[in-house]
Amino acid sequence: MAFVHPPLFVFLLIILLPFSSVAKNNGYVTVGNFLTATDNTTSNSWLSPSGDFAFGFHPLKEKDLFLLSIWFAKIPDKTIVWYPTEYKPAVRGSKVELIADRGLVLTTPQGKELWTSNTPGTLYGVMNNAGNFLLEDSDFSMLWDSFKYPIDTLLPAQIIEGREVLSSRQSETNFSKGRFQLSHTTAGDSGTSSPGKQLVFNESGYMYILRDNGKTVPLKQVVALMGITISAPLSQIEGQCVNAPRDTPYLIQMTNWPNSDYAFLKPFTEDQCRKSCMEDCMCAVAIFRLGDSCWKKKLPLSNGKVDSSLDGGKAFIKIRKNNSITLPDHCLSIPEAKKNNKDNLILMWSILLGGSVFVNIVAICFGVFFIYHKKLKRPLLNVTAVEMNLRSFTYKELVEATDGFKEELGKGAFGVVYKGSMKMSSNVLVTVKKLKSSFQDSEKEFKTEVTVIGQTHHKNLVRLLGFCDEGQQRLLVYEFMSNDTLASFLFGDLKPNWNQRIHIAIGIARGLLYLHEECSTQIIHCDIKPQNILLDGYYNARISDFGLAKRLIMDQSKTHTNIRGTKGYVAPEWFRNMPVTAKEGTLDSLVEYDAEALDDRKKLERFVMVAIWCIQEDPSLRPTMRRATQMLEGGVKVLVPPCPYPW
Repeated sequence: MAFVHPPLFVFLLIILLPFSSVAKNNGYVTVGNFLTATDNTTSNSWLSPSGDFAFGFHPLKEKDLFLLSIWFAKIPDKTIVWYPTEYKPAVRGSKVELIADRGLVLTTPQGKELWTSNTPGTLYGVMNNAGNFLLEDSDFSMLWDSFKYPIDTLLPAQIIEGREVLSSRQSETNFSKGRFQLSHTTAGDSGTSSPGKQLVFNESGYMYILRDNGKTVPLKQVVALMGITISAPLSQIEGQCVNAPRDTPYLIQMTNWPNSDYAFLKPFTEDQCRKSCMEDCMCAVAIFRLGDSCWKKKLPLSNGKVDSSLDGGKAFIKIRKNNSITLPDHCLSIPEAKKNNKDNLILMWSILLGGSVFVNIVAICFGVFFIYHKKLKRPLLNVTAVEMNLRSFTYKELVEATDGFKEELGKGAFGVVYKGSMKMSSNVLVTVKKLKSSFQDSEKEFKTEVTVIGQTHHKNLVRLLGFCDEGQQRLLVYEFMSNDTLASFLFGDLKPNWNQRIHIAIGIARGLLYLHEECSTQIIHCDIKPQNILLDGYYNARISDFGLAKRLIMDQSKTHTNIRGTKGYVAPEWFRNMPVTAKEGTLDSLVEYDAEALDDRKKLERFVMVAIWCIQEDPSLRPTMRRATQMLEGGVKVLVPPCPYPW
């Protein structure tokens, strides 16, 4: 008799899927792995899964010298974004190794230690797609990461807080600390209205201050030199150059910017020097010295200093007189000969436009009236945005956020998923799911998704940010998950290793435990599959797609429901018209050869036994999600299960 396995424990097949026999890069590095400083790029670096970043030995211009660092791997310049704060070039043949009781250790060919992360308990390292190298222990807790030790570069998703300091380098080839530093203090004296907790540079390229109360303060800047006005609300820079006569020179004595010269004029008087700079849009400062010499300087002004040896020298700095921008009178003048004809044309067009405006206003009023009444007839969503703490978006906002639904991430039976960018507290990447209006089930899925996930909050559930319920349009807005779906991770070229599979499986189990037992309303997902598990930037599992979910009332342990879910993943209770319980689960395949998993035989056997318990024919024999999670984590003993089927 053919039988289809039930669907809950798809996450168990995650840990039981074998590795590809060919080694694939997944960003993970296990204890005992090492790199050697050579010209061979395959042996001197570890790549991130995307291939954007590399950790290893970067060759320096000095012969046979290398720098342990992280760099952009896909661009020709191989720009370095991180290296140890204790700058020590490594000679050819040096080695960096991942050691359990030390973490990363850099040594010379003779064995002399140059640098170490000094992190006991390290199990493996991760070179992730954000450019951050992490060291983690057996509990997947982060022990060390390169983002916490910045050098001169801030990458998207990086945060500055506490004692973390960015320092310039001496030069492009000298990586020793330079003269300038950037740090974040909590004293509240940086122009913000209250002290900040973190300086955040998010994945959309926006920088802001995060306060203790969770609110954000976007960084703003206004500069008015040499006729250029720059304003940066929400860190967006805009600028324009206006006529020089609207600027005025500001005089400073004995000051110079020696590296910003672009023109030298001689012989020149003081007035000629000042006037020449005022009429030159490129000129930011003019220096007049020696009675007849004029140096014109452009932005950026760097290495400025007050020098007593410049006695008699004057610096004219161009600044804006005021913030108003007006055009010269000659730009506004109209030849007298054309005024009469223009007056007649203006009168005629005024009459025509006035009548047209009146007709348009009447038409618009009728249109608004009919649209409003049409909306009143449509049943409204039986939840409030306030109750769910969700934002209600307009369709226009989502069209703009997705650039006209330009970048498609995937599609399903009820709709298409798009990538977008939305301005909330700052610009954030979002995922927009556009449901098909032609399906009646789409309306049910929309309401279920909003009412179910809108009342949940857990680190292993995808966060719903808001929705659009406008006319016939039904859209859902989620936080963006940078590592796509579990399906693409499992069945793509980059296979997850044993520890990743365990981490993902336990994450899914914890998410299901929250839905089944810890949420205010018990929820059965009904459609757990790899395509509905998303992975964030650190490969944490996030359960998504609650459109088929079923809610239980308080103290209810089972319910009846129509058959639902993905073909191939169907609970046996549905075939027998029996109640679906919170214990439904699946094991999709048996263990095949996997050397890494077999080396951890005790844990492997525990997971296999949990899987067999979860596919028992009798629902009463299946463990609850709490019990299953405890068994997976090793918190309780796993007994040998009976045969799951009677034959």
